Amino acid sequence: METQAQVIDRPEKSRYEILAHAHAGVGADAHDDGTETAGFAEYHLSEGEIAFIHTEIDPRFGGRGLGGLLARGALDDARARGLRVLPYCPFIRGWIGKHPEYADLVPEARRARLGL
Repeated sequence: METQAQVIDRPEKSRYEILAHAHAGVGADAHDDGTETAGFAEYHLSEGEIAFIHTEIDPRFGGRGLGGLLARGALDDARARGLRVLPYCPFIRGWIGKHPEYADLVPEARRARLGL
């Protein structure tokens, strides 16, 4: 599992990003600390709700558990901000399904329709 990954909110891009060190070389998206944007979870924010619409991990960073860390970081931030979560993105929805301690973030009336 990746130990030096960091999840950050980029509200100007309407997405959470996960920053991690690449295994080899430095890509064009390198930051000053040597990390790169390894993936992101796009969202739409409105009146107390955050709708996750797309999640993507760069294939160069695959197999390192970064998708799960990204989901956990984004959902932990949503909880801290008191936001209701609408997991339209299949990855985020599936992750919540495997981690039922996060299901309470999804409005109860929407859970059945989302398969949660």
